[in-house]
Amino acid sequence: MRVLVVEDDLPLRRIIAKILAEEHYQVEQAENGEDGYLMASTNEYDLITLDIMLPKMDGFSLIRKLRSEGRQTPILFLTAKDRMEDKVKGLDFGGDDYIVKPFATQEFLARVRSLLRRSGKMGMEGKMTYGPILLDTNQHEGFINHDVLKLTIKEYELLYYLIQNKEQILTRDQIFQRVWGIESETTDAIVDLYIHYLRKKLTPFDYDRLIRTVRGVGYMLKE
Repeated sequence: MRVLVVEDDLPLRRIIAKILAEEHYQVEQAENGEDGYLMASTNEYDLITLDIMLPKMDGFSLIRKLRSEGRQTPILFLTAKDRMEDKVKGLDFGGDDYIVKPFATQEFLARVRSLLRRSGKMGMEGKMTYGPILLDTNQHEGFINHDVLKLTIKEYELLYYLIQNKEQILTRDQIFQRVWGIESETTDAIVDLYIHYLRKKLTPFDYDRLIRTVRGVGYMLKE
């Protein structure tokens, strides 16, 4: 899971990033609204945590721009502004949830999981399934009919992304950005290699055929 944390308070931003990283989320950070908007509009994230009072562009302006462009990434406001008017404003602008600082770690993580479930990015009780494939998103393990797939970290993230976007065509660039990130020192050719690795893991179960090649475009997961 890829999460963008937009927060100008450096100590708090580091704490939020640490909390998420310890739960195995892939975390990226922005220290102001302009950087947050640029990152959110050019990359794919599963969730954005967003402060309201930000330098260069406030959180309300940021979310309005993203929603006007059709980006529906779940957004959780984390802010010290606890007035009802601010909560209503944030939700009306397209926010998905609102939590006031200071907040309890467990409540924060529960809100994150809830938003991911509501958006279809995480299954109930930390499970994602497609056909015979089951992913345990808490333990980061994959199974077929209770047999462990023994996936590497990148193989797991690749399979997770395919299931998350099941029966949809994904370009190599989309997969590369989501699994490796635009700052990776490798190229999108790594996608083909890891699709090959993943198919090899599925071959003993005769399910390698689930990963279909869309010639000249990319891949899709489809029974």
